[in-house]
Amino acid sequence: MNASDHTPADLLRSALAADPARPLVTFYDDATGERVELSVATFANWVAKTANLLQGDLSAGPGDRLALLLPAHWQSAVWLLACSSVGVIAHVGGDAAGADYVVAGPGQFDAGLACTGDRIALSLAPLGRRFPTPPAGYADYAVEVPGQGDRFAPYAPVDPDEAALVVGDVELTGAELVDRARADASRLGLGPGSRLLSGKPYDSWEGLSAGLFAPLVSGGSVVLCRNLGELSQEGLEKRVESERVTGTAL
Repeated sequence: MNASDHTPADLLRSALAADPARPLVTFYDDATGERVELSVATFANWVAKTANLLQGDLSAGPGDRLALLLPAHWQSAVWLLACSSVGVIAHVGGDAAGADYVVAGPGQFDAGLACTGDRIALSLAPLGRRFPTPPAGYADYAVEVPGQGDRFAPYAPVDPDEAALVVGDVELTGAELVDRARADASRLGLGPGSRLLSGKPYDSWEGLSAGLFAPLVSGGSVVLCRNLGELSQEGLEKRVESERVTGTAL
C-alpha cells in the first residue's frame, strides 16, 4: 500500500488502483456451508453503495457514532470501510443507546432498539437475502442498498486524526488504525499476495486486524471463517490447501 494512506478508506482506494480483480475477502460460514468471494472491485462497490446509504439516506457525517452489532462476516467488513469512507465512528459491539445509528444482525435486534436514530438490519443469510418481514423498528439493508450509487465521494474530507474505530477498550483514529494494521501485517509476515485464514471473531482489535485490516494494508487477502468450530481438522487442512492459505490466525 502507499505510504500516503492514512485511513482504511485510503487503503481500499490504493488496493483498487493496484489490482481490482484480485480476491480481497473470501468468507465461509461453517454453520450454513456458505462461501462468498469478493474481489477488491466487488468489495469496493459494496462499500461505495453502503457509504452512499450512510451519507445520503441516513444523513450521517464525520464524528457520528454507529453501533455495529454484527459478527465476523463479509458484510461487517463492508460496513467498517463504509464508516471510514464517510468519517463515521464504527463502535463494534457498542451500546446502541449512545449511538447515532445502529446496524444489527440476528440476535441483536432487541439491543439495537435502544438507539433513537436510524436502525439498519442485516439478515446475514446466504446471498444477502432480504427479510420476509424486517424486524420492527428497522430498515432492511438488502432492500436499501442495491439502488445506491456505485461511486462514493464524501461531502467533507475525512480527517485521519479523528476517531474512526472503537472496539472493546481500544479507540483508534484512522491514522492509528492504519499504523497498527501495518505493524500487525509485519508481525504476521503478510505481504502482497498473502492469504491469511482468520477464525477470530470481530469483537477485539486482534480479530478485526486479522480478519480485515492487516490483509488489506499488506496487499494480501483474508479467508474469513465464521463458526470455524463446525469444521473438522481434516476439513480445515483441506481449506488451507484449496484456498492457498499462507498463514492462519485461529
